[in-house]
Amino acid sequence: MDRQEKLHAQKSKRAIETMYITMLHLFNRGHYKPMGLSGQSLRNALLELQPEIYGSIADPKKFELQGLLYVLDRLPKGIETCRFINLTATEGLDEAHFHKIVPPKRRRNCYRIDKEQMNIEITRGRSDIYDVLTHLTFMYLESHKLLNRMFVGYKSEVSHEWEKLEALVLSEEEISQEDRGVLFVYLSNLLGRGFDEVKTIYYELSTEKNQDRFFDIIYWLGNLAAKERIDNEYRLIRFSDALIDQVGKHVYGTIWAKNIKNVLYNKGMLNRPIHIISSNMHSVLNVLYAKEALKYKGNNNFELYKKLSNVTATKERKQVIEYALKNGLTEVDDSSGANIDVQIIDVSYFSKHEKAPVVVVMDYAFGEQAYETMDELLKPYNHKEEEVIKLDVQSISIMGKAGILYGDKGDIMIPTAHISEGTADNYFFINELDENQFKKLNLKTFTGNMITVLGTSLQNKFILNYFKSTTWESIGLEMEGAHYQKAIQIASKIRNHISKNVKVRYAYYASDNPLHSGSTLASGGLGMKGVVPTYAITEAIIEQIFNS
Repeated sequence: MDRQEKLHAQKSKRAIETMYITMLHLFNRGHYKPMGLSGQSLRNALLELQPEIYGSIADPKKFELQGLLYVLDRLPKGIETCRFINLTATEGLDEAHFHKIVPPKRRRNCYRIDKEQMNIEITRGRSDIYDVLTHLTFMYLESHKLLNRMFVGYKSEVSHEWEKLEALVLSEEEISQEDRGVLFVYLSNLLGRGFDEVKTIYYELSTEKNQDRFFDIIYWLGNLAAKERIDNEYRLIRFSDALIDQVGKHVYGTIWAKNIKNVLYNKGMLNRPIHIISSNMHSVLNVLYAKEALKYKGNNNFELYKKLSNVTATKERKQVIEYALKNGLTEVDDSSGANIDVQIIDVSYFSKHEKAPVVVVMDYAFGEQAYETMDELLKPYNHKEEEVIKLDVQSISIMGKAGILYGDKGDIMIPTAHISEGTADNYFFINELDENQFKKLNLKTFTGNMITVLGTSLQNKFILNYFKSTTWESIGLEMEGAHYQKAIQIASKIRNHISKNVKVRYAYYASDNPLHSGSTLASGGLGMKGVVPTYAITEAIIEQIFNS
């Protein structure tokens, strides 16, 4: 790494620290205007950082389309039309008449209050707040790029392209195919992007109910940006008092963990050996039950997993679930607000061992929420004041998606330590998984330390190259590993909640390579390419649990 790259990496590190401190300050303050004076520090830091996921954010002439698509998948539908965004705790809106909106790629309960206000429930800790604020800052910065072409001269005559867009969006009549083609041309000029790029993103954002959603989004982003510049009607982000009071207090994690242990206790499983797996809600289920449920006679299990991963396999997936529920599976749907569902699997259905273990599969946590949920789950169970039961946790396995720095999408990473970005907290552990378990499948596998980052949307190539190319020699980045391991080490080494000999397993498959152009998270998902690594990791974990 040359001197110039190292300098850029240091600047990027400072920008991330500035964003972290600024967001914490704004949160404690209770409100701020993202495009006003109070939001300036956050905007400047994001522009200096220029995260890979936000592409051309720093180019004033180019509107970033792929970054916008990524952000819209993680924010509530219609948020671009709202001046007021309220971040709240769970405060009873689910019991009112408001319609719940859940973003496609992020489990958040959101509520449209009226034409101008959107409420977003934050139940997954600080990481959730940072994620929302970063995405909103990006979106508002992009909206102000439109002003450069919306007006002919500063606060002057509105361009004919914008007039045409406004007339068609606000019209109650359906946009004709001819006018749609004209708008592609006009938007190409307004956004500083090619005709083909505009057309592609239009179809990616189209829905069955609103084919012209892209036009609506661009219009309302520009409309609210113009009101900020001309009328000083700024967009405002507020944090509720209840949210400010609750963050960091494990409110949702405590309820979540108590619910799980209640189920284990009531089923007589709490005193049995327990293996915890953090993963998705389908791979462990399918590995254990799919062959029997579907009477599969083939030799290649991965063909079966691919079939079940197909969007058309609704009937087959239902068959697997119904079979599993009769053979040891208990589903614990989350009602705590943590947004983490759980499956409890009684292994006695597969083993005649007198004290067969229990597998607890928890859905993915988000960032710092991993510490809260794992810390609470590993605590002893207090059924009554006089009855305290320690959990016999034999192993904890963490699998999931992560960014890779050496390979490509679909490759596997086996961490040996987690480096917590921006802090001195580094966690070394003995990983029960190793590369040998994946050689027979010819999967590329990398072993080394991994960075636990504040947010994937805060990474740029300079800081990632620093972790890759210096003596850190990091193989990838993710958001939960250090938080999980912190909870595990505290529970086993310090507070004696679980055995000091608890086994840990970590493995990730690459969802993206942020150092490769066109391979960032904003470029799209893995699709079927993720099936083999996902199930390879799952089979390796299950094999070790059953052979322990």
